[in-house]
Amino acid sequence: MADVHTARRERLRERCGALGADAALVTRPANVRYLTGAEPDGSALLLTRDRAVLAVPEEPLPDAAEQLLQQPDEVQRLEVPPGADPAVAAASTAARHRVEVLAMEEHELTVARHRAVVEAAAPARPADLDRAVEQLRLVKDEEEITGLRISAEIADQALGELLESILVGRTERHLAMELERRMVDHGADCAAYPVSIATGSHAGLVGHVPTDRRVEEGDFLTVALGARYRGYGASVARTFVIGTAPAQWQIDLHAVVFAAQRAGREALQPGTPCGEADRAVREVLQSAGYAEGPPRPVGHGIGLEIEEEPRLGPGDMGKLDARVPVTVGPGVHLPGRGGVRIEDTLVVRPLGEGGPELLTITTKELLAL
Repeated sequence: MADVHTARRERLRERCGALGADAALVTRPANVRYLTGAEPDGSALLLTRDRAVLAVPEEPLPDAAEQLLQQPDEVQRLEVPPGADPAVAAASTAARHRVEVLAMEEHELTVARHRAVVEAAAPARPADLDRAVEQLRLVKDEEEITGLRISAEIADQALGELLESILVGRTERHLAMELERRMVDHGADCAAYPVSIATGSHAGLVGHVPTDRRVEEGDFLTVALGARYRGYGASVARTFVIGTAPAQWQIDLHAVVFAAQRAGREALQPGTPCGEADRAVREVLQSAGYAEGPPRPVGHGIGLEIEEEPRLGPGDMGKLDARVPVTVGPGVHLPGRGGVRIEDTLVVRPLGEGGPELLTITTKELLAL
Protein backbone atom coordinates (compact mmCIF):
# COMPACT_ATOMS: atom_id res chain seq x y z
CA MET A 1 0.00 0.00 0.00
CA ALA A 2 2.98 2.36 0.41
CA ASP A 3 3.14 2.83 -3.39
CA VAL A 4 -0.58 3.60 -3.43
CA HIS A 5 -0.20 6.34 -0.83
CA THR A 6 2.84 7.75 -2.65
CA ALA A 7 0.80 7.97 -5.86
CA ARG A 8 -2.05 9.71 -4.02
CA ARG A 9 0.33 12.31 -2.62
CA GLU A 10 1.71 12.95 -6.10
CA ARG A 11 -1.80 13.57 -7.39
CA LEU A 12 -2.35 16.09 -4.61
CA ARG A 13 0.91 17.83 -5.49
CA GLU A 14 -0.41 18.19 -9.03
CA ARG A 15 -3.64 19.71 -7.68
CA CYS A 16 -1.61 22.15 -5.58
CA GLY A 17 0.34 23.20 -8.66
CA ALA A 18 -2.91 23.92 -10.47
CA LEU A 19 -3.98 26.09 -7.52
CA GLY A 20 -0.68 28.00 -7.59
CA ALA A 21 0.43 26.54 -4.25
CA ASP A 22 3.73 24.82 -3.54
CA ALA A 23 2.54 23.00 -0.39
CA ALA A 24 -0.63 21.66 1.23
CA LEU A 25 -1.66 21.34 4.87
CA VAL A 26 -4.13 18.48 5.36
CA THR A 27 -6.03 18.28 8.65
CA ARG A 28 -9.22 16.32 7.92
CA PRO A 29 -8.64 12.88 9.57
CA ALA A 30 -10.00 10.84 6.64
CA ASN A 31 -7.84 12.82 4.23
CA VAL A 32 -4.72 12.25 6.33
CA ARG A 33 -5.46 8.54 6.30
CA TYR A 34 -6.08 8.53 2.56
CA LEU A 35 -2.69 10.11 1.89
CA THR A 36 -0.59 8.24 4.47
CA GLY A 37 -2.40 5.09 5.58
CA ALA A 38 -2.32 6.38 9.16
CA GLU A 39 -4.75 8.46 11.18
CA PRO A 40 -3.25 9.36 14.58
CA ASP A 41 -5.68 11.48 16.59
CA GLY A 42 -5.22 15.16 15.86
CA SER A 43 -2.49 14.66 13.25
CA ALA A 44 -1.77 17.04 10.36
CA LEU A 45 0.06 16.34 7.10
CA LEU A 46 2.32 18.88 5.42
CA LEU A 47 2.96 18.04 1.79
CA THR A 48 5.60 20.10 -0.04
CA ARG A 49 7.09 19.51 -3.47
CA ASP A 50 9.81 17.25 -2.08
CA ARG A 51 8.67 15.94 1.29
CA ALA A 52 5.76 14.74 3.40
CA VAL A 53 5.73 15.55 7.12
CA LEU A 54 3.17 14.00 9.48
CA ALA A 55 2.84 16.07 12.65
CA VAL A 56 1.49 13.91 15.49
CA PRO A 57 0.90 14.45 19.21
CA GLU A 58 3.78 13.21 21.34
CA GLU A 59 2.02 10.09 22.60
CA PRO A 60 1.73 6.38 21.73
CA LEU A 61 0.64 5.93 18.14
CA PRO A 62 -1.74 3.37 16.63
CA ASP A 63 -0.04 0.38 15.04
CA ALA A 64 -0.86 1.65 11.55
CA ALA A 65 0.92 4.91 12.20
CA GLU A 66 3.94 3.18 13.73
CA GLN A 67 4.30 1.01 10.62
CA LEU A 68 4.12 4.05 8.38
CA LEU A 69 6.57 6.14 10.38
CA GLN A 70 9.24 3.46 10.10
CA GLN A 71 9.68 4.71 6.52
CA PRO A 72 11.44 8.07 7.03
CA ASP A 73 12.22 8.49 3.33
CA GLU A 74 8.49 8.51 2.55
CA VAL A 75 6.84 10.31 5.45
CA GLN A 76 8.77 12.18 8.11
CA ARG A 77 7.48 12.12 11.65
CA LEU A 78 7.22 15.37 13.59
CA GLU A 79 6.35 14.89 17.25
CA VAL A 80 4.35 17.71 18.79
CA PRO A 81 4.49 18.39 22.56
CA PRO A 82 1.29 17.90 24.59
CA GLY A 83 -1.04 20.87 24.30
CA ALA A 84 0.46 22.07 21.03
CA ASP A 85 -1.51 21.97 17.76
CA PRO A 86 -0.02 19.63 15.12
CA ALA A 87 -1.45 21.84 12.35
CA VAL A 88 0.41 24.86 13.72
CA ALA A 89 3.60 22.80 14.09
CA ALA A 90 3.29 21.63 10.48
CA ALA A 91 2.73 25.23 9.35
CA SER A 92 5.91 26.30 11.17
CA THR A 93 7.74 23.56 9.30
CA ALA A 94 6.40 24.98 6.05
CA ALA A 95 7.86 28.37 6.95
CA ARG A 96 11.27 26.82 7.71
CA HIS A 97 11.27 25.15 4.30
CA ARG A 98 10.53 28.47 2.58
CA VAL A 99 7.08 27.54 1.32
CA GLU A 100 5.68 30.49 -0.60
CA VAL A 101 1.99 29.54 -0.90
CA LEU A 102 0.42 27.11 1.59
CA ALA A 103 -2.97 25.66 0.64
CA MET A 104 -5.10 24.70 3.65
CA GLU A 105 -8.38 22.87 4.15
CA GLU A 106 -10.20 26.02 5.20
CA HIS A 107 -13.52 24.16 5.41
CA GLU A 108 -11.96 22.03 8.17
CA LEU A 109 -10.42 24.81 10.31
CA THR A 110 -12.03 27.06 12.88
CA VAL A 111 -11.40 30.79 12.55
CA ALA A 112 -9.01 30.76 15.53
CA ARG A 113 -7.10 27.74 14.24
CA HIS A 114 -6.88 29.21 10.75
CA ARG A 115 -5.43 32.42 12.19
CA ALA A 116 -2.82 30.48 14.19
CA VAL A 117 -1.81 28.40 11.16
CA VAL A 118 -1.45 31.49 8.96
CA GLU A 119 0.73 33.20 11.58
CA ALA A 120 2.92 30.11 11.98
CA ALA A 121 3.35 29.70 8.22
CA ALA A 122 4.38 33.33 7.58
CA PRO A 123 5.77 34.61 5.28
CA ALA A 124 4.00 31.92 3.23
CA ARG A 125 0.77 33.20 1.71
CA PRO A 126 -2.38 31.23 2.60
CA ALA A 127 -4.60 29.66 -0.05
CA ASP A 128 -7.68 27.47 0.09
CA LEU A 129 -7.10 23.81 -0.75
CA ASP A 130 -10.89 23.58 -0.82
CA ARG A 131 -11.99 19.93 -1.11
CA ALA A 132 -9.16 18.78 -3.35
CA VAL A 133 -8.46 15.61 -1.33
CA GLU A 134 -12.16 14.76 -1.10
CA GLN A 135 -12.30 15.00 -4.89
CA LEU A 136 -9.31 12.66 -5.20
CA ARG A 137 -11.10 10.23 -2.87
CA LEU A 138 -14.27 10.23 -4.97
CA VAL A 139 -13.28 7.47 -7.40
CA LYS A 140 -12.00 4.44 -5.50
CA ASP A 141 -9.17 2.13 -6.54
CA GLU A 142 -9.66 -1.62 -6.36
CA GLU A 143 -7.85 -1.84 -2.99
CA GLU A 144 -10.43 0.52 -1.52
CA ILE A 145 -13.33 -1.34 -3.10
CA THR A 146 -11.98 -4.60 -1.68
CA GLY A 147 -12.04 -3.01 1.78
CA LEU A 148 -15.63 -1.90 1.24
CA ARG A 149 -16.58 -5.35 -0.02
CA ILE A 150 -15.19 -7.01 3.11
CA SER A 151 -16.92 -4.41 5.27
CA ALA A 152 -20.23 -5.24 3.60
CA GLU A 153 -19.66 -8.98 4.04
CA ILE A 154 -19.07 -8.49 7.76
CA ALA A 155 -22.26 -6.47 8.18
CA ASP A 156 -24.27 -9.01 6.16
CA GLN A 157 -22.89 -11.88 8.24
CA ALA A 158 -23.71 -10.19 11.54
CA LEU A 159 -27.21 -9.31 10.36
CA GLY A 160 -27.84 -12.82 9.08
CA GLU A 161 -26.91 -14.32 12.44
CA LEU A 162 -29.16 -11.91 14.31
CA LEU A 163 -32.12 -12.82 12.12
CA GLU A 164 -31.70 -16.46 13.11
CA SER A 165 -32.02 -15.66 16.82
CA ILE A 166 -35.08 -15.12 19.00
CA LEU A 167 -36.11 -11.47 18.79
CA VAL A 168 -39.48 -11.16 20.55
CA GLY A 169 -39.15 -9.57 23.98
CA ARG A 170 -35.67 -8.14 23.44
CA THR A 171 -35.07 -4.40 23.47
CA GLU A 172 -33.92 -2.26 20.58
CA ARG A 173 -30.86 -1.25 22.57
CA HIS A 174 -29.87 -4.84 23.36
CA LEU A 175 -30.18 -5.91 19.74
CA ALA A 176 -28.07 -2.94 18.60
CA MET A 177 -25.30 -3.80 21.07
CA GLU A 178 -25.37 -7.43 19.94
CA LEU A 179 -24.99 -6.44 16.30
CA GLU A 180 -21.99 -4.24 17.10
CA ARG A 181 -20.37 -7.11 18.99
CA ARG A 182 -21.04 -9.57 16.18
CA MET A 183 -19.42 -7.25 13.61
CA VAL A 184 -16.28 -6.95 15.72
CA ASP A 185 -16.24 -10.73 16.23
CA HIS A 186 -16.24 -11.13 12.45
CA GLY A 187 -13.25 -8.86 11.93
CA ALA A 188 -14.58 -5.30 11.90
CA ASP A 189 -12.46 -2.54 13.42
CA CYS A 190 -15.70 -1.21 14.89
CA ALA A 191 -19.18 -0.20 13.79
CA ALA A 192 -19.00 2.36 10.98
CA TYR A 193 -21.78 4.30 12.71
CA PRO A 194 -24.13 3.63 15.66
CA VAL A 195 -26.34 0.63 14.85
CA SER A 196 -30.01 1.58 14.56
CA ILE A 197 -32.72 -0.87 15.59
CA ALA A 198 -36.24 0.50 15.16
CA THR A 199 -39.36 -1.50 16.02
CA GLY A 200 -43.09 -0.92 15.88
CA SER A 201 -43.95 2.76 15.41
CA HIS A 202 -40.20 3.57 15.27
CA ALA A 203 -39.61 1.39 12.22
CA GLY A 204 -38.55 3.19 9.06
CA LEU A 205 -37.22 6.28 10.86
CA VAL A 206 -33.84 7.52 9.63
CA GLY A 207 -31.13 7.48 12.30
CA HIS A 208 -33.41 6.20 15.05
CA VAL A 209 -31.56 5.88 18.36
CA PRO A 210 -32.40 2.48 19.94
CA THR A 211 -34.57 2.62 23.05
CA ASP A 212 -35.71 0.17 25.71
CA ARG A 213 -38.82 -0.67 23.70
CA ARG A 214 -39.23 -4.43 23.46
CA VAL A 215 -39.86 -6.24 20.19
CA GLU A 216 -43.45 -7.46 19.87
CA GLU A 217 -45.13 -9.88 17.48
CA GLY A 218 -46.42 -8.16 14.37
CA ASP A 219 -43.88 -5.34 14.60
CA PHE A 220 -41.99 -3.99 11.68
CA LEU A 221 -38.27 -4.20 12.52
CA THR A 222 -35.86 -1.87 10.69
CA VAL A 223 -32.15 -2.56 11.08
CA ALA A 224 -29.45 -0.15 9.83
CA LEU A 225 -25.81 -1.03 10.35
CA GLY A 226 -22.34 -0.80 8.89
CA ALA A 227 -18.98 -2.36 9.69
CA ARG A 228 -15.68 -0.48 9.46
CA TYR A 229 -12.82 -2.55 8.04
CA ARG A 230 -9.34 -1.04 7.70
CA GLY A 231 -10.90 2.39 7.71
CA TYR A 232 -13.63 1.71 5.12
CA GLY A 233 -17.30 1.34 5.97
CA ALA A 234 -20.34 0.09 4.06
CA SER A 235 -23.98 0.57 5.07
CA VAL A 236 -27.06 -1.63 4.86
CA ALA A 237 -30.66 -1.30 6.06
CA ARG A 238 -33.44 -3.86 5.96
CA THR A 239 -37.01 -4.13 7.26
CA PHE A 240 -38.71 -7.32 8.43
CA VAL A 241 -41.83 -8.40 10.31
CA ILE A 242 -41.58 -10.08 13.71
CA GLY A 243 -43.19 -13.33 14.77
CA THR A 244 -46.18 -13.58 12.46
CA ALA A 245 -47.29 -13.24 8.86
CA PRO A 246 -47.23 -9.60 7.76
CA ALA A 247 -50.46 -7.64 7.55
CA GLN A 248 -51.59 -6.54 4.11
CA TRP A 249 -50.64 -2.89 4.76
CA GLN A 250 -47.13 -4.03 5.66
CA ILE A 251 -46.85 -6.11 2.49
CA ASP A 252 -48.05 -3.20 0.36
CA LEU A 253 -45.76 -0.62 1.98
CA HIS A 254 -42.73 -2.88 1.74
CA ALA A 255 -43.46 -3.56 -1.94
CA VAL A 256 -43.52 0.17 -2.72
CA VAL A 257 -40.21 0.88 -0.97
CA PHE A 258 -38.64 -2.21 -2.53
CA ALA A 259 -39.67 -1.03 -6.02
CA ALA A 260 -38.40 2.49 -5.32
CA GLN A 261 -35.05 1.22 -4.08
CA ARG A 262 -34.66 -1.00 -7.13
CA ALA A 263 -35.39 1.96 -9.41
CA GLY A 264 -32.69 3.96 -7.62
CA ARG A 265 -30.15 1.15 -7.97
CA GLU A 266 -30.85 0.76 -11.67
CA ALA A 267 -30.20 4.50 -12.22
CA LEU A 268 -26.55 4.18 -11.14
CA GLN A 269 -24.60 4.40 -14.38
CA PRO A 270 -21.36 6.26 -15.21
CA GLY A 271 -22.25 9.62 -16.73
CA THR A 272 -25.70 9.71 -15.14
CA PRO A 273 -26.57 12.93 -13.26
CA CYS A 274 -26.18 12.50 -9.49
CA GLY A 275 -29.82 13.44 -8.95
CA GLU A 276 -31.15 10.74 -11.28
CA ALA A 277 -31.30 7.98 -8.64
CA ASP A 278 -33.24 10.30 -6.35
CA ARG A 279 -35.64 11.21 -9.16
CA ALA A 280 -36.23 7.53 -9.97
CA VAL A 281 -36.92 6.68 -6.33
CA ARG A 282 -39.18 9.67 -5.73
CA GLU A 283 -41.20 8.94 -8.86
CA VAL A 284 -42.11 5.45 -7.57
CA LEU A 285 -42.95 6.70 -4.07
CA GLN A 286 -45.04 9.61 -5.27
CA SER A 287 -46.99 7.49 -7.74
CA ALA A 288 -47.95 5.28 -4.79
CA GLY A 289 -49.02 8.30 -2.75
CA TYR A 290 -45.95 8.59 -0.54
CA ALA A 291 -43.45 11.40 -0.34
CA GLU A 292 -40.76 12.01 2.25
CA GLY A 293 -40.79 15.54 3.58
CA PRO A 294 -38.75 17.53 3.81
CA PRO A 295 -36.91 15.88 0.89
CA ARG A 296 -33.64 14.20 1.87
CA PRO A 297 -31.06 12.70 -0.51
CA VAL A 298 -31.83 9.09 -1.35
CA GLY A 299 -28.13 8.26 -1.01
CA HIS A 300 -24.56 9.47 -0.87
CA GLY A 301 -20.99 8.44 -1.43
CA ILE A 302 -19.31 6.19 1.12
CA GLY A 303 -15.75 5.12 1.95
CA LEU A 304 -13.37 6.36 4.64
CA GLU A 305 -16.31 8.39 5.91
CA ILE A 306 -19.82 7.06 6.12
CA GLU A 307 -21.11 10.08 4.19
CA GLU A 308 -18.95 11.38 1.35
CA GLU A 309 -19.44 13.05 -1.98
CA PRO A 310 -21.39 12.68 -4.18
CA ARG A 311 -24.83 13.38 -2.76
CA LEU A 312 -27.67 11.65 -4.56
CA GLY A 313 -30.36 14.20 -3.85
CA PRO A 314 -32.78 16.47 -5.65
CA GLY A 315 -30.88 19.26 -7.33
CA ASP A 316 -27.42 17.79 -6.70
CA MET A 317 -25.08 18.65 -9.55
CA GLY A 318 -22.44 16.60 -11.31
CA LYS A 319 -22.40 13.16 -12.85
CA LEU A 320 -21.51 9.74 -11.54
CA ASP A 321 -18.18 8.14 -12.37
CA ALA A 322 -17.26 4.47 -12.52
CA ARG A 323 -15.84 3.00 -9.29
CA VAL A 324 -17.71 5.45 -7.06
CA PRO A 325 -19.33 3.64 -4.10
CA VAL A 326 -22.71 5.02 -3.08
CA THR A 327 -25.69 4.12 -0.93
CA VAL A 328 -29.30 3.99 -2.08
CA GLY A 329 -31.69 3.94 0.86
CA PRO A 330 -35.26 5.16 0.44
CA GLY A 331 -37.93 4.70 3.05
CA VAL A 332 -41.43 5.58 4.15
CA HIS A 333 -42.48 6.18 7.75
CA LEU A 334 -46.15 6.34 8.77
CA PRO A 335 -46.45 8.20 12.10
CA GLY A 336 -47.89 5.98 14.81
CA ARG A 337 -47.67 2.83 12.68
CA GLY A 338 -44.07 2.36 11.57
CA GLY A 339 -42.47 2.06 8.21
CA VAL A 340 -39.95 0.54 5.85
CA ARG A 341 -36.40 1.48 4.94
CA ILE A 342 -34.16 -0.46 2.55
CA GLU A 343 -30.56 0.57 1.89
CA ASP A 344 -27.68 -0.95 -0.04
CA THR A 345 -24.08 -0.02 -0.71
CA LEU A 346 -23.15 -0.33 -4.38
CA VAL A 347 -20.26 0.54 -6.66
CA VAL A 348 -21.06 2.36 -9.89
CA ARG A 349 -19.95 0.21 -12.83
CA PRO A 350 -20.65 0.48 -16.58
CA LEU A 351 -23.15 -1.89 -18.14
CA GLY A 352 -20.26 -3.62 -19.94
CA GLU A 353 -19.00 -4.71 -16.50
CA GLY A 354 -22.41 -5.86 -15.35
CA GLY A 355 -23.79 -2.56 -14.10
CA PRO A 356 -23.85 -1.45 -10.45
CA GLU A 357 -21.99 -3.87 -8.17
CA LEU A 358 -24.12 -4.74 -5.14
CA LEU A 359 -21.94 -5.08 -2.03
CA THR A 360 -24.65 -5.67 0.60
CA ILE A 361 -26.47 -8.87 -0.27
CA THR A 362 -28.75 -9.68 2.69
CA THR A 363 -32.19 -10.47 1.28
CA LYS A 364 -34.58 -7.57 0.80
CA GLU A 365 -37.65 -9.81 0.94
CA LEU A 366 -40.23 -9.12 3.64
CA LEU A 367 -39.40 -12.04 5.90
CA ALA A 368 -41.42 -12.95 9.00
CA LEU A 369 -38.82 -13.61 11.68
